Amino acid sequence: MTVVVAPVAASQTLEPGGKLLLTRGISNVEGSGGGGLTPWALITGNGTDRGVGTSAHYSYAAVADFDVESFGAAVGLYDRLELSWSQMTLDTREAGAALGLGEGYEIGQDIWGAKLRIAGDAVYGQDTWLPQIAVGLQYKTSDRGDLVKALGAQEDEGIDVYASATKLFLSESILANATLRYTSANQTGLLGFMGDTEMELQPEVSLGYMLSRKLIVGGEYRFKPDNLAFAQEDDYFDVFGAYALNKNLTLTAGYVDLGSIATFENQRGLYLSAQIGF
Repeated sequence: MTVVVAPVAASQTLEPGGKLLLTRGISNVEGSGGGGLTPWALITGNGTDRGVGTSAHYSYAAVADFDVESFGAAVGLYDRLELSWSQMTLDTREAGAALGLGEGYEIGQDIWGAKLRIAGDAVYGQDTWLPQIAVGLQYKTSDRGDLVKALGAQEDEGIDVYASATKLFLSESILANATLRYTSANQTGLLGFMGDTEMELQPEVSLGYMLSRKLIVGGEYRFKPDNLAFAQEDDYFDVFGAYALNKNLTLTAGYVDLGSIATFENQRGLYLSAQIGF
């Protein structure tokens, strides 16, 4: 793949865009810029270090017994700071009746995120091994507080703290990311939190290969806590392909394995996402 990196212009005029395609990442289900399951160190939106970028997303996963839906928006400020909001919903479909909740019962959470790039540049740092590094947090609050506590959670709100390192090898067309998350969330927070005493470090990894400057394929693996007594919780993983139709619209499709959710095993299925970025 041949990539031409434009020289940094001397002008400091605010620019609405300018990033290379796909270097803003896609929106993950929690609203942060990254892959579908895990945040990357990339800052969302098309804005470079001289501008402001924005993005909005809608994601949907249909697994064996549940639907998972997410939509939200984010803003990237000068390729340095990212602020995001996302609403994530678990539709229990027929499983809701089996759990005594009622068919089609929905459990949701709002997720407010902030991410700060502290070192490196994934695009312009091609002459160094230093990856782009960012730290972030996600404040999550459940809309079913009484239910998640009845299921064994200690809290219906919580904060995930994470650090991500993303390295883009343009000459090899490879993107690699590692994230370390400090969390006590059950099923990303959809089933509540175990409080400060159960906070654990959980790694997440992503690897992508750019088949062209518009198309990247890859996979992600996300380790997760397993703290609820009534049901086992498994790690997540996916394989995906993301295609940038143009600088504003990216479509993603993938296969996702969410493991066991609320005693329902083998929750695997199709994942689709659309992201608009400016």
